[in-house]
Amino acid sequence: MPTYDYVCTKCGHELEIFQSMKDEPLKKCPQCKKQGLKRLLGGGAGLIFKGSGFYITDYKKKSGTPDGGGKSADAGKKSESKSETKAAAK
Repeated sequence: MPTYDYVCTKCGHELEIFQSMKDEPLKKCPQCKKQGLKRLLGGGAGLIFKGSGFYITDYKKKSGTPDGGGKSADAGKKSESKSETKAAAK
């Protein structure tokens, strides 16, 4: 359910209301009790994910794990030792 912004044209009171899209727009101001509320156009808040598994940090590989940075460090050491061996052989 979306949040709608309203402003009263009589007293200038601004408010946010969480209501269904099927609900009729409010007309009566809760502060001055007059029929002057006008629904404002909003930019929207976008999509909000709640819970685990939705953040980019949840998918990053951690160093020290088998899938993490440990492989790249070992691969670099192996390539260095091979090049040293080839250089010594020449």
